[in-house]
Amino acid sequence: MSTTDQGPPGPDWETIQQSAEFTQLRRRLRNFVFPMTAAFLVWYLLYVLLSDYAHEFMSTKVFGNVNIGLLFGLLQFVSTFLITSLYVRHANRKLDPVADKIREDVEGGAA
Repeated sequence: MSTTDQGPPGPDWETIQQSAEFTQLRRRLRNFVFPMTAAFLVWYLLYVLLSDYAHEFMSTKVFGNVNIGLLFGLLQFVSTFLITSLYVRHANRKLDPVADKIREDVEGGAA
């Protein structure tokens, strides 16, 4: 077998990247990821800044030994899980159908 015989050509990735479906997929992903990232970073920085500069507020007891700082810290975990579940829902509804269509077109065209 010669080195020039490499089998059938693969998908034309540049054409796929310039397709309307791929552009739509990228737009839908960015429309979710960028605002959600910005919102989470603002929320996290608020927590850090309050922890550093608003000691009295963050040490305010809510009940027992639980204070506002502890609640805000725990809410960081809650917000992470919430964002994850929102992303999964968004991906299932908006991203996966478009990605599946692109994959079908690529695999169908290669067969």
